[in-house]
Amino acid sequence: MKNRITELFNIQYPIIQAGMIWNSGWRLASASSNAGILGLIGAGSMYPEVLREHIQKCKKATTKPFGVNVPMLYPNIEEIMDIIVNEGVKIVFTSAGNPKTWTKWLKEKGITVVHVVSSVKFALKAQEAGVDAIVAEGFEAGGHNGRDETTTLTLIPMVKEQIEIPLIAAGGIATGKAMLATMILGADAVQIGSRFVASEESSAHQAFKQIVVDAKEGDTQLTLKELAPVRLIKNNFYYEIQKLYKTSPTPEQLKELLGRARAKKGMFEGDLEDGELEIGQISGLIHDIKPVAEIIREIIEEFKNTKANIFKL
Repeated sequence: MKNRITELFNIQYPIIQAGMIWNSGWRLASASSNAGILGLIGAGSMYPEVLREHIQKCKKATTKPFGVNVPMLYPNIEEIMDIIVNEGVKIVFTSAGNPKTWTKWLKEKGITVVHVVSSVKFALKAQEAGVDAIVAEGFEAGGHNGRDETTTLTLIPMVKEQIEIPLIAAGGIATGKAMLATMILGADAVQIGSRFVASEESSAHQAFKQIVVDAKEGDTQLTLKELAPVRLIKNNFYYEIQKLYKTSPTPEQLKELLGRARAKKGMFEGDLEDGELEIGQISGLIHDIKPVAEIIREIIEEFKNTKANIFKL
């Protein structure tokens, strides 16, 4: 399945395993890379030395390409970038920040840079900054999201119309059929997050994995736009947020409710009531927890079969 993305990253299949906080450690990244896609370590939930440890373990667990996702709104960003360079990581996905801040510096170090956006406006800014590819992520996604609520099927063709560099679709993609659909709309590859949360190699707590599997349509909601928009499973913490919104809170009041380590409490420690449970809308279509290799095999098989059947019509 050769195209611009498989050649850019030297991978077998045009799929990227998203670098999600508290879910994407070295086990998930290395298993993804070993199965023929690009695995990403999620640096957003890691202190610098923890990230170094995950990079070193990932290098021992795979000889295939892997990268690191760096949300630029987190502290210790300079130290994190230095570790990435010193450990010889060759692929960096940046998000939640201005791509001009680090793209030139990273590329001067021989690193391939990809930036995550949620709009045409920011896709153009990322291309102007010199990134090698763009992830355009629709409103369906979990994690840090766009404020405009543009869906993936709308966003991908609009971004494709405006940029020349490779385009990776994200948000609401967990199957081979969805992969094919976004590629027909102009994407060169897909980035998948939520489906890999419910994998055996994910670093998420087993209780969080199970609630993702149990989730149904309507069980998630995009919220906290005043801070950094996230899609949450509706639990006690979510309803506390909604109660606070009825008082027209300030961002400071929302930050006070959020507190510290709320995402860690939910996704990593398994507090399903008072933790922050970030996941995409596609969780309603995830029904089991499987090894990464099996998930990827099923996605590719469905992609190829669907593509073959469409061209028979």
